[in-house]
Amino acid sequence: MKYVIGIDLGTSAVKILLINQAGEVCLEVSKAYPLIQPQFGYSEQDPNEWVAKTEEGLRELVQAFSGNPEDIEGISFSGQMHGLVLLDKNNQVLRNAILWNDTRTTEQCQQIYEAIGKERLLKVAKNPALEGFTLPKILWVKQNEPEIFAEAHVFMMPKDYLRYRMTGQIHTEYSDAAGTLLLNIEEKEWSKELCEKLGLPFDMCPSLVDSDYFVGTITSDFAKTTGLAESVKVFAGGADNACGAIGAGILTEGNTLCSIGTSGVVLSHEERNDQDYQGKVHYFNHGKSNAFYSMGVTLAAGYSLSWFKETFAEAEDFEQLLNGIENVSIGANGLLFTPYLVGERTPHADSKIRGSFIGMDASHKRLDFVRAVLEGITFSLHESIEIFRENGKVIENIISIGGGAKNEVWLQMQADIFNATIIKLSSEQGPAMGAAMLAAYGCNWYTTLEDCANDYIKPSKTYYPIAENVEKYQNLFILYKKVYEQTRALNEELHTFRNITN
Repeated sequence: MKYVIGIDLGTSAVKILLINQAGEVCLEVSKAYPLIQPQFGYSEQDPNEWVAKTEEGLRELVQAFSGNPEDIEGISFSGQMHGLVLLDKNNQVLRNAILWNDTRTTEQCQQIYEAIGKERLLKVAKNPALEGFTLPKILWVKQNEPEIFAEAHVFMMPKDYLRYRMTGQIHTEYSDAAGTLLLNIEEKEWSKELCEKLGLPFDMCPSLVDSDYFVGTITSDFAKTTGLAESVKVFAGGADNACGAIGAGILTEGNTLCSIGTSGVVLSHEERNDQDYQGKVHYFNHGKSNAFYSMGVTLAAGYSLSWFKETFAEAEDFEQLLNGIENVSIGANGLLFTPYLVGERTPHADSKIRGSFIGMDASHKRLDFVRAVLEGITFSLHESIEIFRENGKVIENIISIGGGAKNEVWLQMQADIFNATIIKLSSEQGPAMGAAMLAAYGCNWYTTLEDCANDYIKPSKTYYPIAENVEKYQNLFILYKKVYEQTRALNEELHTFRNITN
């Protein structure tokens, strides 16, 4: 039996899966590492921590593996998007990585618009200038740490730095490059135009490859450290959302994913390279060659439910918290919730908007609030689906993963609010599974990623929209959409009263 490894380099931990040729998870290891937050809005990590924890996890996995390490044939990666790693001419790290959730770059985003123009940026990069992307981070370092920028030779994404330390080879691939704002999405090449207009050296951009590209084998030092065979093949991998899509089988037109974790994502496969959503949703290159995906984001999806539990039911688990919500009627007895606890991304790129409970009265019980939170999260995700449909996409079947797929009432709610068939998978391993599938495909176990998905990904239950519920939710959704516009000015004024030092 042969095996592959999928490595998911996340924001809080690295997750490592050992998968056999039948698509079964044989071993799983996770190793956490800290965030570095020196001041409000800053979010960084030490890239060397990623390497150390991955080495530790791989060593633990190999030691627990009962087979021959030579039978582990391939490795590939998934990684947190948008993070900036800067290396000098000797490929040494110049500073901590600046992560996707760092918000220090509002000024640089405005500078990008002034230099490029909003319409031109959307034409080239297919995405608006947001603090999370890599390009504003590069400009921030250039302007605030000029001595470091002067030494910068190449920039990299987080998973690409990890792969470099394993192989000695420097590349990035299209799905992660698409999240920098420097890639011409349609042409699949770095934009010289953007680099020139922003005063960035074009040769800072790493070479581009496909996600299934064979990078090489691991170094002898890395093999000794981990116990892996030097012959193991290493493939480029993909951005976490692209790998999450692969791991859920979102590989053909019409396939859509709803993933509810801390944030929430609605992601749909795209065959065209010229689809134009006017920047209302993200548009990135897929981990599948010559494919793309569109994506809407709810910043505080599962986080809204976690916040409610920690604030009002700290001693209970989520199962206890949600127990009985099926007995609460649609609309939570006249209570609406907007999940803007940390601002919002889609369709409102608004860092100052905050959440609301609308319609509270003395008759409401805790379960009404819980139901309202679930409905509000799902309404926010539905705004992305509405944008897709308004632009001609047919969305009939949606695979639901993450926390939103763990409760049957919530799954039926998704079917009713999205007015689509919801499919729950028998087993989900997220981006790490997508990374493992890229390795399996790269090792020629399958002729296509679709064939691999057909073997590895199995549905367990299907939820169909109930016409009566769909109609009720359509009416409630109209009210939900009004809340943003009617609370935006209030939140602008309240912003000065917030304690933003914590």
